[in-house]
Amino acid sequence: MQHQFLKVAAVSPALRVADPAFNAQKIIEIIEAQSEKGTELLVFPELSISGYTCGDLFLQQTLLDGCLSALKTIAESTKGHTMLVFVGLPLLHQGKLYNCAAALSQGRVQGLIPKTYLPNYNEFYEARYFTSAPAGVCWHAFGGDDENGAYFSAELIFRDENCPEIAVGCEICEDLWVPASPSVELAKSGATVIVNLSASNEIVGKREYRHKLLAAQSGKNICGYIYADAGIGESSSDMVFAGNNIIYENGTCLAEAKPFAGESAEAEIDVGFLLAERRRMTTFHAGGKTDEWLDVQFVTDAPLTLRRVDPMPFVPKEDGARRERAELILSMQSQALARRLSQIHAKTAVLGISGGLDSTLALLVTCRAFDLLQKDRKSILAYTMPGFGTSKKTKGNADALMKALGVTARTVPISEAVSVHFRDIEHDPAVHDVTYENSQARYRTMVLMDAANKHGGIVVGTGDLSELSLGWCTYNGDHMSMYAVNCSVPKTLVRHLVRAEADRLGGEAKAILDDILGTEISPELLPPDAKGAIAQKTEDLVGPYELTDFYLYHFLRRGDRPAKILALAERAFVGRYDRSTLKKWLVSFLKRFFAQQFKRNCVPDGVKVGSVSLSPRADLRMPADASASLWVSEAENL
Repeated sequence: MQHQFLKVAAVSPALRVADPAFNAQKIIEIIEAQSEKGTELLVFPELSISGYTCGDLFLQQTLLDGCLSALKTIAESTKGHTMLVFVGLPLLHQGKLYNCAAALSQGRVQGLIPKTYLPNYNEFYEARYFTSAPAGVCWHAFGGDDENGAYFSAELIFRDENCPEIAVGCEICEDLWVPASPSVELAKSGATVIVNLSASNEIVGKREYRHKLLAAQSGKNICGYIYADAGIGESSSDMVFAGNNIIYENGTCLAEAKPFAGESAEAEIDVGFLLAERRRMTTFHAGGKTDEWLDVQFVTDAPLTLRRVDPMPFVPKEDGARRERAELILSMQSQALARRLSQIHAKTAVLGISGGLDSTLALLVTCRAFDLLQKDRKSILAYTMPGFGTSKKTKGNADALMKALGVTARTVPISEAVSVHFRDIEHDPAVHDVTYENSQARYRTMVLMDAANKHGGIVVGTGDLSELSLGWCTYNGDHMSMYAVNCSVPKTLVRHLVRAEADRLGGEAKAILDDILGTEISPELLPPDAKGAIAQKTEDLVGPYELTDFYLYHFLRRGDRPAKILALAERAFVGRYDRSTLKKWLVSFLKRFFAQQFKRNCVPDGVKVGSVSLSPRADLRMPADASASLWVSEAENL
C-alpha cells in the first residue's frame, strides 16, 4: 500500500455445489494468483466453500465436516501471503447452524462473522437452515480445542497491525438490503472498508438496483465497499447467478465484473481520502457499538497499478455526461444571477469583455439570466476596454460576440487615461512591472463600477476558481465585482461550458466561440509582440491550468498531502509532463495558494456550482497569515 491506497479484489471462483474440496482448490488458486498481483484484501462470495444452493444438504453433517476441512486447507494456504481473505461457509456453532464469513490470514482463521439478516421470501429460504447472528462476541473452538479457534461475532473489525487506519468490517448479502445494515455500525466504529460476501441471484433490473444500494451505502458510510457475488457455476435450476462483483468508494464505482462475464473486480481504494472525508463531514458520527478489533497484518508496500487517476477531475469523461453537466452548471449560474438581479431591482448588468474564455462565459450566463427574466438583452452593457496589450484578435472576437448575442456593446479605450495615471503616480511607462499591469486592471474595474452606478445595474465578475486559487487577479481590479458568476468554475471546466453553449447556439455565435476557444489564455496587460500577437501567456507564468486544477482538487477536495498529489499527478499526466515539471508547478501552486489567501478573504458573492469552492463565507475558512512551510517543504524535498 502506497499513500494509503488498499489493493482489493472480489472474485467468483469456479464452483461445484456441495463439493468443498474442489471449491477450496479453486479458491487457493485464486489466492496464489492475487498474491502475485499484490492484492491485500481478497473477497469471495457467500457460502463459497459449499455453494449457496445446497438446500437441505446444509443439514447434513457430512457437508459441514467437509466445509471445515476445506476451510482449514484454505487457511493454511494463506501462509507466506500478506493478505486478508474472506470466504463463506456453513458453520455449526453451539448447536446452531450459521451462514458465516471466515477471515483468513497468516495461515489461520482470524475471525468468524455470522450473517445477521436471513431472507425467507420468494426463492430464498435461509431461515429454514440458518440462525441469525447472536449479539456480542464469543469464541468458536474448532473440534472442541479451545486453543484452536477464532472469535465469532458480526461485530468484528480487522485492522492492520502497522496501519490501524486500514480497518475492515464484514456483512453478508441480505445484510446490505435491510434498513439497519450491520455495516452502518461497523463504519461508525471505525471500519473504513466493508466487505460483502453475497449470493444475489440475477433478475431483470437487479444489477441497477444493486449499484444504487452500493453507491448509497458506501457514500453515506464514507467507506470502501467490496461486493463479491456468486458466479454462474452456482445454479441452473430456479435461480441463476451472474458473478456481478463490484467495488465502490464513497459512492463512486471503481470496478465491476459485468454479469456473466466471469471476471474479477479489482481496484485500489483510497483509504486516505475516506479518512479525510470523515474528518471533514462532521455529520459522520464516530462511536459505533462495537469495539471488537482484531489486529492482522495484511497491508504491503504494493505500488499503484490499477488506479486510474483522472487528469481533469472537474470535467466528466463521457460526452453525454459533459453536456448534461454543462447544462446544469449554466442553469445554476444563470438562475443565481437572475435571482440577484431581481432581488436588487437592477436595470442592467455591466461586464468587461476581453475576448477571452472567462468573460465570454460570464456574458453567456448573463444572456441566459436576462432571458429567464424576460428582459431585453440590449439592457446588458458589455464594455471592451482596449489597452496596451489588447490584440486585434481578441478585440475582434469580443465585438463579434457582443453583436451575435444582441447585447449593447460599448468601447472605452484606456491607454490615454492610464498614461495620465502613470504621470500622477510618477511611474515610468517603459517599466512593465506589476504597477504597469495592475493600473490597467484597476482602471477597467473603475469604468465598470461607475457605469453600473450610472445605469442602475451591477458589475458581473468574470474571474474563475483557478485564478482565485492562485491569486491570479489584481486586488480591487478584476478581483472585485458586484456578483461573481464564475467564482467556483475551474478553468478546465470553463472551456467545456463555453463549448457546450457554442453547440447549443450554433450559427455565427458558434463560429466566434470556437475561435475564442482556440485563443491563448492571457490577461493582455503587456504590449503584443512585433507581429501583433499575444506576448503575455498566463500558463508560462503560473503553470498549466490543467495542473492547477488537478492540484487544487486533490489538495482541497480529497485532503491529499504533497507527496501523494505528486505521485498521483505522475500517473495522471504520464507522457505529458515529467516529474521535475510536475514538482515545479506543485511547489508554485502551494506557495501561491497560501500567499494569496488575503485576496480570497474579501471576494464578492457568487454561486457555488461544485464540491470545491473558495468562498470565505461558505467554504474555505483559512487565515491569511497561515504559513505554507510544512506543505512546501514536503513538496520541495520529494
